[in-house]
Amino acid sequence: MANVAASAAMPGDWSAGAEDAEAVRGIKACPSDTVMAGRASACDGCPGQALCQAMAGQEDPAQAAIDLRMKAVKHKILVLAGKGGVGKSSISSALALGLAGGFAAGETPKKVGILDLDICGPSVSKLMRVDGEGVENSDYGWKPLVSPHTGGIKAMSVAALLDADDEAVTWRGPRKTNLIKQFLSETFWGRLDFLIFDTPPGTSDEHLTVCKILKNAKPDGAVIVATPQLAALCTVRKELTFCRKMGLPILGVVENMSGFVCPCCNEVSDVFSKDGARALAAEFGLPFLGSVPLDPSLTECCERGGNIFEEHASSPATEALRVLTKRIIEICESR
Repeated sequence: MANVAASAAMPGDWSAGAEDAEAVRGIKACPSDTVMAGRASACDGCPGQALCQAMAGQEDPAQAAIDLRMKAVKHKILVLAGKGGVGKSSISSALALGLAGGFAAGETPKKVGILDLDICGPSVSKLMRVDGEGVENSDYGWKPLVSPHTGGIKAMSVAALLDADDEAVTWRGPRKTNLIKQFLSETFWGRLDFLIFDTPPGTSDEHLTVCKILKNAKPDGAVIVATPQLAALCTVRKELTFCRKMGLPILGVVENMSGFVCPCCNEVSDVFSKDGARALAAEFGLPFLGSVPLDPSLTECCERGGNIFEEHASSPATEALRVLTKRIIEICESR
């Protein structure tokens, strides 16, 4: 972690509470990506004002390296969720497994990478069964970890840089930003068909950073993960607004935990409300990518880093994930 530098403050890094109407107006009017960065009236009182003024008109020194690395990646997909606990990382890893193994109907295996952008709560290493492994340096940069699963998925996570699994990452925005830049500029991803970005919940530093530094690379878009409950769908609306504000295309919406798969007979029962994400997708004119039921087999697979496509091929959840994988391939290749 020696190469990860810490900056003093980030543009638009407000510490005021949501009740402070003046601060909220300032956040909405933040001109950090414009020529008025650090000079607009909205910048007065911002702790990042001096940094914005100093950086105005200058290109990020890591941007050229990021653009070069990303040219070798055909499709770049961000997996987003408005709140935690909706199974976003499980969907990200299942999508990577489905793409790499060629498990979607009529599809061939793809070269796939997955990047864990959840700096404070990384889980990709566990899901890809590379937990406990460390990152190695090479002449071409950091060597990503290679999953033992079918297809040899390349994985990168802050977990591979920590000394212990229970070590807490207590970083502010600037250090997170710098690490994400390093993941993209210094990791030797090589040529990939798909790079999956597993993001943390919400719309915070990690999301702003990755959207900004991938702007030249033109990512295919975002897959939004939600559960059927109203509380989860309310936060998804914020996620959709964020994507449109950042100019990030939305590939579609997935409803996770849509029903419960009986471990005895594989019958799916609706234990929560149903089709909330489908209705939300229709309201916003977005593709609905499918419903994935809650399956104890999938949960067990995730907990030990297994592959549900190979171990539970007949599960309704597995079939839903095959459909999701197929839809993502079709959407990305039609662009």
